[in-house]
Amino acid sequence: MNVVEMMRSTEAEPTEKFLAYREKLRSLAAGGGRAEAKRADYELGLMENSRFVKLNGVMHHYHDSGPRDAKETIVLIHGWDCWWMWWHHIIRKLNGNGIRTVTYDLKGHGWSESDPFNDYAKRSFPDDLHALAEFLGLDQFHVSAFSFGPLVALNYAKKHPGTIRSMVLFNFGYLENNRFIEKLAPATINFTFNNLLRKVGWWLPAYMFARLVLSKNTVMFHDVQVGFESLGFCAPEAIEQTTAQITSIEVTRTIPELVERADMPILFVAGDGDPIMTPENTKKLSGYSRKGRFVNVEGCGHLITLELPETAAELILEHVQESAVSEASAS
Repeated sequence: MNVVEMMRSTEAEPTEKFLAYREKLRSLAAGGGRAEAKRADYELGLMENSRFVKLNGVMHHYHDSGPRDAKETIVLIHGWDCWWMWWHHIIRKLNGNGIRTVTYDLKGHGWSESDPFNDYAKRSFPDDLHALAEFLGLDQFHVSAFSFGPLVALNYAKKHPGTIRSMVLFNFGYLENNRFIEKLAPATINFTFNNLLRKVGWWLPAYMFARLVLSKNTVMFHDVQVGFESLGFCAPEAIEQTTAQITSIEVTRTIPELVERADMPILFVAGDGDPIMTPENTKKLSGYSRKGRFVNVEGCGHLITLELPETAAELILEHVQESAVSEASAS
């Protein structure tokens, strides 16, 4: 296979991870308890809109739903150690308001395959997003991104100005960095997730960690399972590399510049109880934006898409609608 063939985006068959998960759900739907069968039927319904495409040589899963002739299309980008299902509540809300949504699993996450060359450099994720947008014929679109997702979106915007019409960035801010943090944080985070949580076979330890450290709300049991599943789907190498990048001084110092360069309206959303990206961190970063706005959500931790999905969806809808009105007024 030559370089051109590897780079070309082509429709593909489902990955083994997808097929195994679908089979598990079918078994639950047929023989599980009432709650399990209900959850399985719901997720099987969502999976009807799942598709697969090879982007830059790696098989990716994406979920495309809502009206194909919609005036507004939003690309949803999940966070670190997450997968597309973290958006499932929000997808339903946006589709119900006439918006097309496209969300996908970053390589090494969810139902997307791992990179055969073990390349999870921050530069490669925006290239995959570009390949997906070209494959789907998305000339312009809105973006909502969570946690690590904003880094993908902002680097994409730098490479492809004028493509993203607006952004909503959840739980993302500017952290002061130093050599001590740069050295200590990756080892601590990787030990917690790769050596502890990822190796447990029961959802409760992972949930207790999230509830004590990350979340300020008791989430639905189904969403506990959604969060737990993401741990098993993520490639440890992807987590190791992205952790090293997001905690490096080189990367953290570029974040304000990325925000300054972005020429679209950006809504920065913080949770007032987020211990990782505090409201102060997020508000500080919003100050670098030419068209930025900051919102602090009360009673919310770091996991807004599962903690307060209705609030998150309303914020996205409001921002997209305001951006569309502003565009119309300017033209």
